[in-house]
Amino acid sequence: MSRILDTLGLTPVINASGTMTVIGASRVVPEAVDAVRAILTEFVDIADLQRRASQSIQAATGAEAGLITSSSASAITLGVASAMTGADPAAIERLPDAAGLKSEVIVQAGHLVNFGAPVDQMIRLAGASVRAVGTAFDVQPFHIEAAIGERTAAALFVISHHVVPTGQTDLASFIEICHARGVPVIVDMASEHDLREAIRLGADLVIWSAHKFLGGPTAGIVAGRRDLVRATYLQSRGIGRAMKVGKEGIAGAIAALEAWGQRDADAIRAREEAIVEAWLNDLGTIPGLSLRRLPDWTGNPIDRVEVTVGRDAGLFAWELADRLAGRTPSIRVRDDLIESGTLHLDPCNLTADEAQIVGAAIWDEIAAAQGQRPGFRQTFAEHRSEGLQGALAWPD
Repeated sequence: MSRILDTLGLTPVINASGTMTVIGASRVVPEAVDAVRAILTEFVDIADLQRRASQSIQAATGAEAGLITSSSASAITLGVASAMTGADPAAIERLPDAAGLKSEVIVQAGHLVNFGAPVDQMIRLAGASVRAVGTAFDVQPFHIEAAIGERTAAALFVISHHVVPTGQTDLASFIEICHARGVPVIVDMASEHDLREAIRLGADLVIWSAHKFLGGPTAGIVAGRRDLVRATYLQSRGIGRAMKVGKEGIAGAIAALEAWGQRDADAIRAREEAIVEAWLNDLGTIPGLSLRRLPDWTGNPIDRVEVTVGRDAGLFAWELADRLAGRTPSIRVRDDLIESGTLHLDPCNLTADEAQIVGAAIWDEIAAAQGQRPGFRQTFAEHRSEGLQGALAWPD
């Protein structure tokens, strides 16, 4: 156990789930660790530090300007607010009272997902209202066109593993439709590798998490049109004050962003591929499990192992995930689709040694379920209810 976890009395976690905020998202890269440590004991003009961040964001994304926020979730709220108020200081101070402002935000129905909180709530925090267009599996250009009106302030496009994967209008078409009617487009792509394509396509504001694939501290990165980035920055005079990012978040995000451009992508890919191959070989003979390599479904250059937990495994998929999480160290797997009987093993935040521990633990838990610790004790509805009740009982 690391010294800090031992000092705080916390259970160590092996992260086979990817870049999930609930367990700390990612390992922070050394460059960002050094930057955070160095600036913590210094005083700095935050406006100047944000100007420096804008330069790094411009270089990495090709955007006109950028800034750092406390998180990508807050960036959605502040980006929406910027489209409502522009640089008007009176309007900025008045939010979330949106009287007299354009305050409707268009979102495709299949993009109104929960990423730990509802996407639409991030919009409503700015005082805006949400206009869902189309239906979950069918959003066509005419749905978007018909939804745009005199109260439309912006349109939000979400790129995420959580969104409905089919039947949505693509980003290029979405931008073209909105721009033809003078509506700015905000793109939330918090956990994506690509830092340039959305800007190239003409998105007005684009949002990433600094603390996911970039390996920075908790922060959001916003890039886009200079006037809208400025208006987003100015929200610190209003609702953004409650979402402020500190010097360490800004400096760490700058360092992570600049390190991203210097990374050895081929070496990272090879390391992750070796882990995936080891899992496929090691776990492929476990009774009741079916495995396959699954490329990232939003196009990031990473493969995962999809594990389908069949009846012969002796337990439900969510029971396997719970048993893994209950071990020491706790092993967390990706459980987005666990109701369908599948879980995913993600290599991006693992060492080879940790990956071996994950494989051995899965062997152990399946053997236990088939032996003296039978599974099939908890339906998915019971599993979900138990999770909610646990959250509601916090901190007990």
